[in-house]
Amino acid sequence: MRWQGRRESGNVEDRRGASRGGLIAGGGIGGIVIALLIYFLGGDPSQVMNMQQAGPQQQLSPEQQAAENEAAGFVKVVLAETEDVWNKVFSEMGQQYREPTLVLFTGVVESACGNASSASGPFYCPADEKVYIDLSFYDELHHKLNAPGDFAMAYVIAHEVGHHIQKITGISDKVQRMRGRVSETEYNKLSVKLELQADFLAGVWAHHTQQLQNIIEPGDIEEALNAANAIGDDRLQQQAQGYVVPDAFTHGTSRQRMYWFKKGFETGDIRQGDTFSEL
Repeated sequence: MRWQGRRESGNVEDRRGASRGGLIAGGGIGGIVIALLIYFLGGDPSQVMNMQQAGPQQQLSPEQQAAENEAAGFVKVVLAETEDVWNKVFSEMGQQYREPTLVLFTGVVESACGNASSASGPFYCPADEKVYIDLSFYDELHHKLNAPGDFAMAYVIAHEVGHHIQKITGISDKVQRMRGRVSETEYNKLSVKLELQADFLAGVWAHHTQQLQNIIEPGDIEEALNAANAIGDDRLQQQAQGYVVPDAFTHGTSRQRMYWFKKGFETGDIRQGDTFSEL
């Protein structure tokens, strides 16, 4: 991805270093849930409210600090690219886009949705309309999920911004209101549809940012698709416990996630992302 020298978003809160060490997820959450929260995108921070103290992390070396600062710069550029795209798309629909804030943190963070650790992965909090990212997830993608590449991380950010779009358009609130009104299995199905739509919106962003800025390089889309494949419910469950439980899916299978991102990228048409009707 051609990102060096591009505009960085000003909608960023840098809380890195404020809470190195801190907390880890725990307190009665089943092992499989913890495993999935570690790797899923968009983990619900309300599910990791119970925390336990962990030892302090080591301070970064100058080389590590430089690498982390570069990653932070990349994240800010990607956020700026999402702002450019969605301001344009919303304007063409006769609406005004409300830009989210992105919070960079280390270890643990306090959000309006509760406290969360880096184990939850990147997440969007609808209560404060902020995206939260611990930059260590970049390494998680590369080394633990075998999904390297800068555009894999760009997909992660665009997915979380997709959840923001669902918030400001009222979609996520409609789904949230169904919690407690339907069975857990049925609510999980709604959650899958919500997540797949966020994947679709990430693809729509990739389509338009390429048209506007021509920043996508050969292999970038493959990196995003590889990341989508790596975080499918079926693949993660198989890795975590050796078998798959479809009724417990909350984000969609690898095949579904790849399909919806690709559809968004190929069409660039936000109207074609009705995952709730198609599934």
